[in-house]
Amino acid sequence: MTKRALLLINRHSRKGQRSFAQAVDILNDLGFELIIVPIKSSQHLPKLVKKHGRKVDLVIVGGGDGTLNGVVDSLMDMNLPLGILPLGTANDLARTLKIPVNIPQACQVIAEGHLKYIDLGWVNGKYFFNVASLGLSVSITEKLSRGAKRRWGILAYAFTALQVISQTRAFRAKIVINGEKIKVKTIQIAVGNGRFYGGGMAVAEDATIDDQRLDLYSLELQSWWQLFPLLWRLPQGQHGDLPWVRTLEGEYIEIYTRKGQDINSDGEIVTTTPATFRVIPQSLGVFVPKTIND
Repeated sequence: MTKRALLLINRHSRKGQRSFAQAVDILNDLGFELIIVPIKSSQHLPKLVKKHGRKVDLVIVGGGDGTLNGVVDSLMDMNLPLGILPLGTANDLARTLKIPVNIPQACQVIAEGHLKYIDLGWVNGKYFFNVASLGLSVSITEKLSRGAKRRWGILAYAFTALQVISQTRAFRAKIVINGEKIKVKTIQIAVGNGRFYGGGMAVAEDATIDDQRLDLYSLELQSWWQLFPLLWRLPQGQHGDLPWVRTLEGEYIEIYTRKGQDINSDGEIVTTTPATFRVIPQSLGVFVPKTIND
């Protein structure tokens, strides 16, 4: 039976322009009946899903984590499953779900139809897949240019971090989790739902996107040299072994700051503190390789 799909490809993503025609041809060959809508801005994504959602069986999104973040709320509203074509720079959600970056293989994953229901994070009314954070990561997001991501790929995150770290100042925050109130002085607080973020760094060593919990870490550095051990431990999620990194986990978290702090969610600035975070278990169906469903 022909599957009707809404195909949304961000041509401004790292591989979006050159992969667009290829994806359309392959999906047509795999028997999909496509509604194809050009994306002018990620801000238009919710309206497009709501406009066409009742005519289709699924939504296929080509782009990076920011593009996926732009569509998640409307997918939840319309109760539609998600197919992913990883065309961005970091592709952390695809990495978490072991979706191949090769476009023909990613299309085949969607055609095979194996659905996995994943957890979502939620902050101040906005859903997220990977991580929502405040502090250093916001400065990186604001500084990171589209051109740098296209030119340098994942290395752009490291280059930008080096540029902004000297200008980053610690701030005070109150974290409320599991009935406990914790006061911290930190340069970054990150709350993770999935496993990977920032081009392959792990939120926590044992984090998964269906563990029904949020993983929090706070970087409470006293000196610049403490950044270097982080570079070795962040990719494996072992940063919690360092004494200047606080790690916590829970299903419901509140964060308060004296001055409003912007919150970066999957690479997009979406809200500010005070912030309430929740995990929404097994809430969205995503097409994944059969091997991770077994």
